[in-house]
Amino acid sequence: MTANPILLQKKYSRVIECFAKQQGLSLDAALDFFYHSEVYQLIREGVWDMNCMSDAYMREELEQEYG
Repeated sequence: MTANPILLQKKYSRVIECFAKQQGLSLDAALDFFYHSEVYQLIREGVWDMNCMSDAYMREELEQEYG
């Protein structure tokens, strides 16, 4: 099952905004980190059903990778 691309983009924007606030980053820096992260690569490859996880869970995964 594939996720609706529009819904995924909205989810990504919420996660990126929350991640930026938590880490004290600009939205541009957070966006750049997200699209170059291992988390995003795994989502794209369909390894994880991350699109089914909460925004908070995805943010926590990004924070672990960032830290």
